Amino acid sequence: MIIRIILLIAIGYAGFRLLKSWVVKHITMSGMTGNSPSQGSVDDILIQDPVCKVYFSKKTGVHLYSNGKDLYFCSDACRQKYISENKPS
Repeated sequence: MIIRIILLIAIGYAGFRLLKSWVVKHITMSGMTGNSPSQGSVDDILIQDPVCKVYFSKKTGVHLYSNGKDLYFCSDACRQKYISENKPS
């Protein structure tokens, strides 16, 4: 009787270890662990719209090159407002 219990515990433990290693392997392959090469690096930065002063992701901003500067806006409407207010005289 005791041998059967020990054998069942051993089989259960081996199955648990196999299942755990399989899950870890599949999570690692799908990139869900957070152990990616870019861990610790900044993917994007927040910048402030020069017109409405809202902070937004630079990656999603609307770009304008003006007077030798790269400007980013939260929307095309803010970009157009900036252009209309800063027309050369």
